[in-house]
Amino acid sequence: MEPGARPRLLLAVWTLAALARRGSGEAGDGGWQRRGPGAPAALAEEQRCAVERRADLSYSEFVQHYAFSRPVILQGLTDNSRFRALCSRERLLASFGDSVVRLSTANTYSYRKVDLPFQEYVEHLLHPQDPTSLGNNTLYFFGDNNFSEWASLFQHYSPPPFSLLGTTTAYSFGIAGAGSGVPFHWHGPGFSEVIYGRKRWFLYPPEKTPEFHPNKTTLTWLQDTYPTLAPSVRPLECTVQAGEVLYFPDRWWHATLNLDTSVFISTFLG
Repeated sequence: MEPGARPRLLLAVWTLAALARRGSGEAGDGGWQRRGPGAPAALAEEQRCAVERRADLSYSEFVQHYAFSRPVILQGLTDNSRFRALCSRERLLASFGDSVVRLSTANTYSYRKVDLPFQEYVEHLLHPQDPTSLGNNTLYFFGDNNFSEWASLFQHYSPPPFSLLGTTTAYSFGIAGAGSGVPFHWHGPGFSEVIYGRKRWFLYPPEKTPEFHPNKTTLTWLQDTYPTLAPSVRPLECTVQAGEVLYFPDRWWHATLNLDTSVFISTFLG
């Protein structure tokens, strides 16, 4: 072998291996996306994002223009690359596979709760949403976290650097399949960051009550009700990408739709 050929060969092998890993999705999606035969068809993003994106937002601008009046998507305010790495499918199963998680039904009021090991949820229930399934028959992992048991993960998360006077923060961590989501509901203000996947949001201000059935999924609403809405009564909407954070003000109606298998975390201001 001529001088210098071996280093070039090793470099070529390393490059091909890196491309193979990237192509398999392990690097880009944390191993959460299904591929090959039987994988779900991609769900569509909105045609035009109606929520402003800000990469250079100061706290004073946040309070003056968004905190009490309208949603905004924040970009680049925190570095959660370490947290993201810990949220890969392989690492979460290794760290928390035996931990019991509490699932909620994916309807507006989330009446029913089911407890089961995290590994069982990931391997048997984390599948694309059945469009014919009602919300009370659809289980969703979000919000009912055991903070003592999951503290080793949450300690690595950096929330958005904005708060509201007189509020305290609480985390809600979740993982859900493509086509899943929660129908319209409202509560106090907060932030929601996508770690892996994409999450489509639909938002109405407090004075505009959306038309929806509380026990039908967001996917059903998007397929059946959304096309009948006049442009003037459609919600604000946007797809939040991995690494972006959506802020929603107090009492704003919102519904979500996971366009891929998604990992996400919300910071509620209570």
